[in-house]
Amino acid sequence: MAHMHHHQEPEGADLAVAAKSTLERAGEQWTAMRASVFEALAGFDKPASAYDIADAMSKTQGRRVAANSVYRILDLFVGANLARRVESANAYVANAHPDCLHDCIFLVCDTCGQTTHIDDDHLTGAVRDAARGAGFRPERPVIEVRGRCADCAKDQA
Repeated sequence: MAHMHHHQEPEGADLAVAAKSTLERAGEQWTAMRASVFEALAGFDKPASAYDIADAMSKTQGRRVAANSVYRILDLFVGANLARRVESANAYVANAHPDCLHDCIFLVCDTCGQTTHIDDDHLTGAVRDAARGAGFRPERPVIEVRGRCADCAKDQA
């Protein structure tokens, strides 16, 4: 039986507080711009691109926010474990438990775009071990499974 890791998922303000303290522990400042990017990212229920986030911020702030500045902040967030990058979608999701270090497995629905994240340390540990066995030093394994979510699979049954 694989070890599944379950968390109480913080949301909204609690998630922003967890993100802020994690970023500050990493020696970075929680600036107004970074807080806005995180809030916009956390507001999406699907992976969001830098452009999606910049658009959402532009609407709430009433001024144009450049995707380039959002990209830089997202890279910082990924490095500090506040966000995860869904590689195949070139998009990002807020990490609901930024104080835990896990390699994510993303389940990406090709029909609706919904992305579910699961943790299975046994499986991801085996991926890291296999990489090390090939003489490779794994930094950030990303496992993505494309397919159909339960709702879309049910609709097409």
